[in-house]
Amino acid sequence: MSAGILQGQSLLKYVDPGIGTAHSRWFFYTPAAVPEGMAKLAPSTNGHYGNAQGWEAVGYDIRQNSIEGFVHFHEWQVGGVSFMPTTGPLKVKPGDLDKPGSGYRSHFDRKNEVAQPGYYKVLLDDYHITAELTATKRVGFHRYTFPASDHSHIILDIGNVQGESGRVTDAEVHMIDAIHFEGFVSTYPKYVQKYDSTGKVDMFFYGVLSKEPADVGSFTAENIRQNSSAAKGPGAGLFLDYKTYAGEKIEIKVGLSYTSEANAKLNLQTEAKNLSFDEAKEKAQQEWQKELGKIKVYSKDDTSKIKFYTGLYHALLGRGVASDVNGDYPKHNGLIGRMPMTNSGKRYNFINTDAVWGAYWDLTQLWSLCYPRAYEDFIHTQLQLYKDKGWFGDGIANSEYVSGVGTNMVGLCIAAAYQAGVRDYDIKLAYKAVKDNELCWKNRPVGSGKMDTKAFLKYGYVPFLEGDGRNFVTDSMGSDFSASHTLEYSFSAFAAAQMAKVLGKREDYLKLMKYSKGWRHLYNPANKLLEPKKANGDFIDKFDPFAPWRGYQEGNGMQYTYYVPQNPAALISLQGKDYFNNTLNDIFEKSEKNDFGGGKTINAFAGITAIYNHGNEPSLHISWLFNFSGKPWLTQKWTRSICHEFYGIEPIHGYGYGQDEDQGQLGSWYVMTALGLFDVKGFTDARPIVELGSPIFDKATIALGNGKTLIIDTKNNSKQNVYVQSAEFNGKSLDNCWLFRDELMKGGKLSFVMGSKPNKAWGTKIPPPSEQ
Repeated sequence: MSAGILQGQSLLKYVDPGIGTAHSRWFFYTPAAVPEGMAKLAPSTNGHYGNAQGWEAVGYDIRQNSIEGFVHFHEWQVGGVSFMPTTGPLKVKPGDLDKPGSGYRSHFDRKNEVAQPGYYKVLLDDYHITAELTATKRVGFHRYTFPASDHSHIILDIGNVQGESGRVTDAEVHMIDAIHFEGFVSTYPKYVQKYDSTGKVDMFFYGVLSKEPADVGSFTAENIRQNSSAAKGPGAGLFLDYKTYAGEKIEIKVGLSYTSEANAKLNLQTEAKNLSFDEAKEKAQQEWQKELGKIKVYSKDDTSKIKFYTGLYHALLGRGVASDVNGDYPKHNGLIGRMPMTNSGKRYNFINTDAVWGAYWDLTQLWSLCYPRAYEDFIHTQLQLYKDKGWFGDGIANSEYVSGVGTNMVGLCIAAAYQAGVRDYDIKLAYKAVKDNELCWKNRPVGSGKMDTKAFLKYGYVPFLEGDGRNFVTDSMGSDFSASHTLEYSFSAFAAAQMAKVLGKREDYLKLMKYSKGWRHLYNPANKLLEPKKANGDFIDKFDPFAPWRGYQEGNGMQYTYYVPQNPAALISLQGKDYFNNTLNDIFEKSEKNDFGGGKTINAFAGITAIYNHGNEPSLHISWLFNFSGKPWLTQKWTRSICHEFYGIEPIHGYGYGQDEDQGQLGSWYVMTALGLFDVKGFTDARPIVELGSPIFDKATIALGNGKTLIIDTKNNSKQNVYVQSAEFNGKSLDNCWLFRDELMKGGKLSFVMGSKPNKAWGTKIPPPSEQ
């Protein structure tokens, strides 16, 4: 971790943005940002290359040693507006990674790099320029320290591909006067093209320079024009020429918006008009300290603290606001809406988000524990989208559907929020939207996912579509991913049923509970696995439990057989308790030898053929299932082992070698598990529970979202002492490995005594309730 943390910023030293940067998604290596920021500034080593599949790692790669610019927008399917300071002969193309000097990119040495929450600094070796970045929520700050040069430049590269942006369809930038500039870039990301084809993603900016340039020129994809202060079209950009003295600093403030240049200007004037770079940096780091400090952990083990706070950092960074300071937000195809005020007098943010696939096992639980405002921003975004377009959107880029997985678990997340007491929204509207997400299919747009809902409702499961050249197809007849979809829809139907139950809608409750049992159709007693099934009721031929993509999305039959989080007791009963425990323990013993999934292969899908894959969402609850099968000590053992071995603190071995840290779900899993708290049902029960695991830290102090404080205290804790010997809550002995969430949220003290050998009598008196 680099030096230079502001005095008093004690927790920031445990956050390392460089962890996992060999396989970092576009939106994660963004040090110069605040929690949930729109302005996410970061260096780019390869962003202008885009990526062929539209989602894979791109932007900043630890294995590459040149920087091609500093980019402002980093979200799922959103990227754009790159600046680069240079000296010497003018170059307006970034150049190639493997051709030094072919463009304006510069070599750098990581010993001259500082990356902290809210701040980034690097020396550009080719130009002897020090670049610094920081941000407020909607404003980016640059500070460039130049050498003495008669040929210093700042390149404003606007009209080119950045990361996941997809092709640029239009762009424009112009000087307003000697020091102010504004413009926009319109893009057509791959997943917008696939899921919301008439949509687009627009990014707007308004900037102010601390020094008037001596000359201004423009460029496009076709040409360079001297003494030109405007450019339009793909490839558009400006170059600002300066004469600089040694050590001269030039600063830029850039207001950002997804709606208009006027709102970009408003965002800048509101958040940063009189703010200096140093003041912005201090405010950004104070905000990170405040948000990270809502959970304070105490231990002599700095490695675990780095994993913990970097995971928490990822969770808080992953989703960015898309609305402006006045509440304006981007609607479909370039239109503008305004977020309404709630009855409580709040105006929530509209956010951009990757899919919430799997996030209900970690991220939403973390939100409801300590960060309910982030949860409510997510809910208000989805309800606004439902009002605007008629359906939830699993993944969203400026109101455009960018599903990514073709399912939609948003209803489950909103139902869970309601059960967890996160309720500052229109409950009647929310329930209708949740119900529609489960039971409606007519005129459903492809971007809202669940295109096989009609088939699920007809058969009680999704029939398998045998490959006939139509790969990755989901429609009213069924799906290539029929088994995994059946399991997911069964779980989300359960969540909706519980919401219906609490709201007194008994008829809906009974109907939805019937669909929640859809997973039972797939159980094959011959091998005790959950297998894809055809429309005629037959299991598929030549079934391979380790084969991904045939019936299962981003996983296989071994992994997905344990996807019955709404009723683990039923699965355990079908398989037999001894068989369940012995088989699952054997899975973890074998998986441990392969780093719990992906081995040492740097690929997001490295573990999808494995027996267990912690690097992707479908497996994240499995290690907690022993609490339901009478052997909670095995949950304690394996969750600790995963924390120790799967998670690392290096650029290559970050959150696994082979992993898919979508938008903080793997980091959130570590945070929750390290605290010893989890729920395989994601708080979807009518009265949610919290399962207890093996807390990693000697002590944790948690500022709960309701204003109460929870202290988790462990005695005799160590890397060897992973087993709970006894526990108590507020002085009362706990005989079970769980308690009701509403009790936990009252705050107080949760105490554990740990040991090196399992206490097989503890936590087994009453198993966690399965189907309440």
